[in-house]
Amino acid sequence: MSNRVFLMELFKPRLLARFFLLGFLFVGACSNSPSAEESKKNERPMVPVAVAQVLEKDVPVQLTAVGNVEAYATVSVKSRVGGELTAVHFREGQEVKEGDLLFTIDKAPYEVALKEAQARLERDQALARKARDDVRRNMPLAEKDIVSRQALDQVVSTAEAAEALVKADQAAVETLHLQLSYCSIRAPISGRTGSLMIQRGNLVKASDENKSLVVIHQIQPIYVSFSVPEQHLAQINRGMSEGRMGVLAVISDPTSTNGPVAGAVSFVNNTVDTSTGTIRLKATFPNEDRRLWPGQIADVVLTLGMLPRAVVVPSQTVQSGQSGQYAFVVKPEGVVELRPIVVGRSMNGETVIQKGLNPGETVVTDGQLLLTPGTKVSVKEQGKGGNEGSGK
Repeated sequence: MSNRVFLMELFKPRLLARFFLLGFLFVGACSNSPSAEESKKNERPMVPVAVAQVLEKDVPVQLTAVGNVEAYATVSVKSRVGGELTAVHFREGQEVKEGDLLFTIDKAPYEVALKEAQARLERDQALARKARDDVRRNMPLAEKDIVSRQALDQVVSTAEAAEALVKADQAAVETLHLQLSYCSIRAPISGRTGSLMIQRGNLVKASDENKSLVVIHQIQPIYVSFSVPEQHLAQINRGMSEGRMGVLAVISDPTSTNGPVAGAVSFVNNTVDTSTGTIRLKATFPNEDRRLWPGQIADVVLTLGMLPRAVVVPSQTVQSGQSGQYAFVVKPEGVVELRPIVVGRSMNGETVIQKGLNPGETVVTDGQLLLTPGTKVSVKEQGKGGNEGSGK
């Protein structure tokens, strides 16, 4: 046996021992590797989100503006005759109807003047009757030349003057009747009275330019005046020619649970304001519940028309980034995709999507801060999981 063969025989047990030792270590290492369940536990958990469907529907094209509420009609009540104010027949802030008695002015001076005018009328009527009788008596005599033509002309002239005087007296009587009626001041329109400008017992002047007795505002119906940019004038004119243009007015009242008030455009100004580039409009509202009040500020929504078959999502779906606006779309396999979008109008919590989304797709409306493309999500139940629809 050679030396080489001898050495191999000598080291063979040692090699077998090392081989078994390496196998034991390998098995131990394999037993210490993570199991499939442990690997699954280490995966990123699903993110709970709120979702909504992308819809296709007709959307109203609307403009928003700030408007001022104005009375439908305003009348400053003044006296047509002078005298002492003897009675006030209403309370400040009271609702009055057209024709209601508001004030009474002392009638005594006008009643006395009326009696004098009636007496003059009766006297002149008697003189006129005598003058007519003189004409009838002298007419046949003049035809027989018993009375000269000149005398007859004088009699006729006297009768005509008497008739004219009677007519003047009748006009004076009618004027005094009218002035006497003006002593009772009545409401020219239906509406609500303002502050009383003069108290009972004071003297008033006829048609005093600087003194109103009271101001009445008609608030049923009522106007809301507002301005819109001039570039919408063509749409407004087209809408007015086609029929009624709807307007909504919203009054800021945190205690009110009522919705907006509905009205219609009733006036479009005939000029554009060159300093602001706007056109002034007025809308008329029935105001049956008196929610609109002169002098209030109202948010006005003017409907210009309808946008048919628009793609619409809840406004909180839209997110903004460095590259523009985007939305997270939930794929059928439960992962999200970041989708760039182009948005249009927003109204009543909804936004029109011009490009990027299709009807029927599912989009994330809440929980976007925890999402990246490819993240698995779970849908939160309504009313759970924090602020629904916040978009954050």
